[in-house]
Amino acid sequence: MNIIENAVNSPIHTTLVAAVQQANLVETLQGEGPFTVFAPTDEAFAALPDGTVETLMMDENREQLAGILTAHVVPGNLTTQALRDEFGSDGFAHLTTVSGDALSVGERDGQLYAFDESGNNYLISTGDVMQSNGVIHVVDGVLLPK
Repeated sequence: MNIIENAVNSPIHTTLVAAVQQANLVETLQGEGPFTVFAPTDEAFAALPDGTVETLMMDENREQLAGILTAHVVPGNLTTQALRDEFGSDGFAHLTTVSGDALSVGERDGQLYAFDESGNNYLISTGDVMQSNGVIHVVDGVLLPK
């Protein structure tokens, strides 16, 4: 399955799927890729301040929503081992997302964490969900650009 087909079949990514549809990114994420997607769970979206998801899902906020979602996508097929292989002397893999935003991955106590531009960091709770057009890493938070 490709990234979208897998997400549609995931019971913990219904908000993400709805957001990808609203942002008109389905076709892109069904494309050849490869893509590495840091996929927030429904709980991650629910943890945002009240009304945030509803506001982002409004038609007039489609561009902002697309910007947030593409800040979760990195070109390439970066497995957890490939991410570890990218660690620099500072202990992080520094990545550039499809949106042009920075995203870093680091390790604490044997667990990988994704760090957004706003200084938030979230556990990669499930890594290496391999797809026909890339890989999904499930994250426990919504990564926000500055």
